[in-house]
Amino acid sequence: MREVLIITDPQVVKVLSEETRFGILKLLREHPMTVNELSHALGKERTTIYRHVKALENAGLIEEFDNQRNEKVYARTARMFLIKAEPDESVEKFREAYLQVEAEKLVMILEKAGFRISNRAELVKVAKEVLNEIELDSQPVLKRISQADVELTEIELFHLLNMLVFMQSCKLCERARRTRELIEI
Repeated sequence: MREVLIITDPQVVKVLSEETRFGILKLLREHPMTVNELSHALGKERTTIYRHVKALENAGLIEEFDNQRNEKVYARTARMFLIKAEPDESVEKFREAYLQVEAEKLVMILEKAGFRISNRAELVKVAKEVLNEIELDSQPVLKRISQADVELTEIELFHLLNMLVFMQSCKLCERARRTRELIEI
């Protein structure tokens, strides 16, 4: 299993945008499971889960891991998925909802850390805009890394994302411009 898989294909994001499939991936993050186990955990029919498992498998997001008593055990193909697909009408609703949830989580983290926020709604809005801008501007780099099939560890992904943010930072415009010159995009 890879540590990180960068998803840049809108068709794969469409596969992920379905609620049951997303739930399957969340469960498989804990440990590999059979269709029966997934069906029980999600409270859905086995045939429904099987259909979703096949869609996830065809998209390269899960794979057969083992067999238990004539039943296949499925696992994720990566521990972490980084979804960075270019905007596409078919996934835009999912993308917007995803950005909103992530912006809300960021603000919640700041609140839990004791930061005082004078206008929560405005901060969530700004966070969502920043995440959107970074995501859109990072597409060329992430797409090339994905197409090159470069395997990243979590820490390498963390550093890569920091570098992408740095390249877009208006506070460090001159250094960001120089970094962009050094990295062919």
